Amino acid sequence: MTWDADLYLRFADARTRPAVELAARVPVPDPKQVIDLGCGPGNSTEVLRHRWPAARICDLDSSPEMIAAARRDYPRHDWVLGRLEEWAPDTPFDVVFSNAAMQWARDHASLVRRLFGHVAGGGALAFQMPSRAYSQVGALIHDVADDPAWRARMDAARTELTIEAAIVYYDVLAPLARSVDMWETEYSHVMDGPGAIVEWIRSTGLRPFLGALESERERERFVGMLTERVIDAYPRRADGRVLFPFRRLFVVALK
Repeated sequence: MTWDADLYLRFADARTRPAVELAARVPVPDPKQVIDLGCGPGNSTEVLRHRWPAARICDLDSSPEMIAAARRDYPRHDWVLGRLEEWAPDTPFDVVFSNAAMQWARDHASLVRRLFGHVAGGGALAFQMPSRAYSQVGALIHDVADDPAWRARMDAARTELTIEAAIVYYDVLAPLARSVDMWETEYSHVMDGPGAIVEWIRSTGLRPFLGALESERERERFVGMLTERVIDAYPRRADGRVLFPFRRLFVVALK
């Protein structure tokens, strides 16, 4: 199923904040070459351009829809269509950066080892993704996916996201890196209502499940069932809004 860049950007501030916080913790003062792997619609790349204005920054994403949105909003930049798992530069980069993209790749131990191999001496590999704990809405999606109407079609969707425990990344990077900085942050996003949580996840973790369905009618039923569960799981606060806790893992490894 294709990516919806405009839907993704409805929550641009909340999605960009982790990129800002990750970039701020990368202790490489004057990199010459920076890559944004999984740049999406360009919001994270703009963070890197503000952090390192003198650097040559490359931007790569596997989604034609995301690249099109990035070219529309930031026409002066260069955008490359490609998969982060296949990225193989001729020369190393001072900062290899990835914001909320690696969870869509397989075999994280090999991937992280390979990406760190493309980091120049004195440089850094920096990435963030949803924590292994993820969020309650993820469990609700899997619960809806178990409905007999489509259970048999959900095997691939159930394994689409790959999120390892923090110790997996540490064990890979510790023998290779000069230092490894790791932390988790839980954001309490203030949402207008339960429907906003469904919209948030519809552009990311819900995509594979909706893509496995055969008709718009099925997709509407799936979303309706999920929304009912979200209403129960995320009660409205005194002001009528809801809190959406979302935990993320951050890693910065220096070479």
